[in-house]
Amino acid sequence: MRGRTFVFGSSGFLFRSNKLMYDQQTKSLWHHMWGEPVVGPLADSGIRLVPRPVVTTTWRDWVNSHPGTVVLDIDTGHVRDYTPGRPYGRYYASPDTMFPVFPRSARLATKDVVFVLRLDPHTKLYPLAAFDSEPVINDGVGGTPVVVVGRHATRTARAYTRGDVSFRPGSSLSELIEQGSGAAWRVEEEGLVRVADGRRLSRIAGHLAYWFGWFAFHPNTPVYGR
Repeated sequence: MRGRTFVFGSSGFLFRSNKLMYDQQTKSLWHHMWGEPVVGPLADSGIRLVPRPVVTTTWRDWVNSHPGTVVLDIDTGHVRDYTPGRPYGRYYASPDTMFPVFPRSARLATKDVVFVLRLDPHTKLYPLAAFDSEPVINDGVGGTPVVVVGRHATRTARAYTRGDVSFRPGSSLSELIEQGSGAAWRVEEEGLVRVADGRRLSRIAGHLAYWFGWFAFHPNTPVYGR
């Protein structure tokens, strides 16, 4: 099966997932990485779910920027333990995979985490380790100027269009500084906002993936810095 890992808008479908994703209306099985139904009544229907921006971060960083956030209680009523580090805590800490994987590449470590940025039909990968030396990356994907803001320690990455603007880090995680003019921009979930005049630059859908998983489906995807 073909593959791309995304977070999807449901387009009216209600999904259940326990390693496999299916919609409750038709019980069709959907490919996680393509967002397309592959088994069941909707297979080969041409339906494709829309990728949405998603971010991984710490509670501390998130609540500092979004103090009114409502949190889902981890006491779900189910037996499974959802405390931090579980489930899959041992798997995340191990360099091994649960299953054989082919093909592989030594360009990155097997379970290095990458930020996948896609502007159809172009895709580019940003290793999270790149943000250690470049927390703000001014780049281009398929001819579209983009800025990618990341933090390796918290596995956090967000991407935005940048037009004719280039950026450098600001005084906090929620601020970027426009190179040349020195103007301040706020980093928001929906986009970047120029403080002085409200100009906006839109967010681009992106997500995290393991290197081995992405490479197995897309071995020719460009990797930033490699």
